[in-house]
Amino acid sequence: MCIPLAFGDSKEKTISGVYMDKKVDISIFKNNKPLAAIGVKFIMSNYLQNSNNYFENMLGETANIRSNGIAYFQVFVLPDSLPYFNEKEQGITKVEHIKKHYIDKYIKLSYSNPDIHMHTPNRTLFYIVEFPKFDLEKILSRKDYINYYNNIDVMVSPKEYADYNFGKAIIYNDYEKFINEVVKYCINKGKNL
Repeated sequence: MCIPLAFGDSKEKTISGVYMDKKVDISIFKNNKPLAAIGVKFIMSNYLQNSNNYFENMLGETANIRSNGIAYFQVFVLPDSLPYFNEKEQGITKVEHIKKHYIDKYIKLSYSNPDIHMHTPNRTLFYIVEFPKFDLEKILSRKDYINYYNNIDVMVSPKEYADYNFGKAIIYNDYEKFINEVVKYCINKGKNL
């Protein structure tokens, strides 16, 4: 999977939300009018500790932008295992492995109708990936963890879990299908501008 993010001026754009403006990772404009925005979340640590925050923030930013008439898509990338850092000591205390009950709220959201519920992204790419495993004996701190992944070639591949039954609002591990949905939406919306 390759996602080119440095297109155009390669800076986050500010999109006007109904409640507040929001810088977005990827924005699509036609005639200087925003057609759509894409938020990207790539979780790298402490999944359980932050999972509700990630989810609630996603719902809030989606409602803010969509309520202002701008489509909002999400890309949510989650490694199948993550380090859990003790924030006081900055050390890794355990490795968390993704389990189905961690994903249940996203499965429930996937059955929400984006045409009715503004907190539901137009579509979400939910991408679970397998990272190279790290050695807990050698990676003792957050700095070690960052350095490890900054200094190796990381081949990211999707990891399939057969028991995840997502509805239409979430596209599971299919980047091409997600991009096609975004393009189709923008072409249709762009006809009116």
